Amino acid sequence: MSSQIAITAAETPAANGHGEVHSTAGFKALMLGSIGVVYGDIGTSPLYALREAIVAASGSDGVTTQAILGILSLILWALIIVVTLKYVVILLRADNNGEGGTLALMALAQRAVGNGKGAAAIVLLGIISGALFYGDAVLTPALSVLSAIEGIKLVTVRFEHYVVPLTVIILIVLFAVQSRGTARVAAFFGPVMCVWFAVIAIAAVPQIMRHPEVLLALNPLHAVSFMTHHGVIGFVTLGAVFLAVTGAEALYADLGHFGKRPIQTAWLYIVLPSLALNYMGQGALLIGDPKAIENPFFLMFPDWALIPMVALAALATVIASQAVITGAYSLTRTAIQLGLMPRFEIRHTSESHSGQIYIPRINLLLFISVILLVLLFRSSSALASAYGISVTGTMVVTAMMGFVVIWRVWKWSAAAAAALIAPFLFLDLTFLAANLLKVFEGGWVPLALGGIVMLLMYTWRRGSRLLFEKSRKLEFPLAELVAMLEKRPPQRVPGTAVFLTSDPESAPTALMHSLKHYKVLHEKNVILTIETAPTPRIDDSERIRMEQLSETFSKLTLRFGFMEQPNVPRTLALARKLGWQFDIMATSFFLSRRALKPAAHSGMPRWQDHLFIALSRSSNDATDYFQIPTGRVVEVGTQVTI
Repeated sequence: MSSQIAITAAETPAANGHGEVHSTAGFKALMLGSIGVVYGDIGTSPLYALREAIVAASGSDGVTTQAILGILSLILWALIIVVTLKYVVILLRADNNGEGGTLALMALAQRAVGNGKGAAAIVLLGIISGALFYGDAVLTPALSVLSAIEGIKLVTVRFEHYVVPLTVIILIVLFAVQSRGTARVAAFFGPVMCVWFAVIAIAAVPQIMRHPEVLLALNPLHAVSFMTHHGVIGFVTLGAVFLAVTGAEALYADLGHFGKRPIQTAWLYIVLPSLALNYMGQGALLIGDPKAIENPFFLMFPDWALIPMVALAALATVIASQAVITGAYSLTRTAIQLGLMPRFEIRHTSESHSGQIYIPRINLLLFISVILLVLLFRSSSALASAYGISVTGTMVVTAMMGFVVIWRVWKWSAAAAAALIAPFLFLDLTFLAANLLKVFEGGWVPLALGGIVMLLMYTWRRGSRLLFEKSRKLEFPLAELVAMLEKRPPQRVPGTAVFLTSDPESAPTALMHSLKHYKVLHEKNVILTIETAPTPRIDDSERIRMEQLSETFSKLTLRFGFMEQPNVPRTLALARKLGWQFDIMATSFFLSRRALKPAAHSGMPRWQDHLFIALSRSSNDATDYFQIPTGRVVEVGTQVTI
């Protein structure tokens, strides 16, 4: 799951292939797209947020008008402060070359801090936020679809037994179609969500007209009064109030897809007014009929509209779920490029949009987790207790990294940056503390999921570093080897050999084994290193660096942004402009495939060694990941202890 405030759409080049938005039509299309993708999660929160907050607050006194006004005021001002001020006004400006999201922010902050101790802390924050996002990606589809289907219970009680089976069927279909790509159906996301926002706003107007006193909730004093008079119950209620702002991170994460202005305009002129009206409509209904607490969202509609409304809600929640699933794919690709995860198989589902990807393993893991949650909790009220912790945790981390960016990148003084971020961080920490009270009611789920992902990310990063350091000690300096080979060259064979290595200063393992076993050398030899830049995308003019080491040896570095999918053959074709005559049919790619074994003494505990080895075995083949033609690849096996 970002953009700069006073910049017009025409001035904001989206670093994602959209280019600049020069026309009103282009701007409207991006705005419509953002409504469908960015606001699905937060747009479906009215299905359960107010109900859960009022249930949490209503003790022995029942549902009182003052409590309703207080909770409504908390929700409205949470939308204004957390979403509008923190994300729309401030964080959308903290973009990494047009890209947003916590890992993009991590890369930006890391670049600003350098390689000191601060960089390690920022990477840790990035790992935490990335891990917590997966908790959100599992909970959103389960909670959203369940809450939508539960509306059929209001038609007749006999439908109650069909809620869970229907939810499971919808989720099975949703995850099954992921491999086909979402490009075709994505065109309908925006219009459907526009209808959704229009309907939920219009349905609220008659209720507000019947009880106009609900408009008093716009006064923040009602929120303050509620918190001061309800003590611990008020604090517990905050955890449910936060459900109204879940999905705010999507504003920031999807910056690269839509640009700043479309996201901001959609929020300020369509989404925020619709949400505010709907929450006040539900509040007005409850003032008139406290028994409507059973399901105030659906009870705002007349009986004849219930079935169509359940269908529309189901469609809206599927769209919300799709946005989160797509976000999990994008986050995974970024994590792979930043060295936080093994190389998973990534399939492109669209020829025109590089962002349309499908990752089979992530899809399967999300599907299993979501179905288990639905079968375990069986109702949106039970699941609502689990929701919130992962999102608040991510928001806390985003605020902390935002401080670093405002201080080091925007060049504000530390005191000014702290003064700007501190109120938001305090609010996020308060929401987090309130949600942590629900750990035993289901909050352990996102914490457990996040903890597992954090362990995997940390193990992969640490193991990769230890393996690199160990391999480097055993390797021969490249410059010395080239000098030796030029002085006493072995038998030459025609063609070009490309040796892939992560360390351009040392002789690649595949080259050493090739010389040892074949005792021949190609006419031209290229030492190829692939780097991931701390920016989302790299301009073609900066993508290739060539260095001639000798008559027969050259060093080539290809750079890719962390949002790009490396394609080695296509990029090597660009090297022709630099004078390298590259012919794919006369080129062999040499890769070393390492078989890892645990060492007697390594830098990690034995169980972590085994975990790292298991992760490395699950890693996708480098040939596939870098899109090298399999017929041109020679793999050399080596055994390494870690």
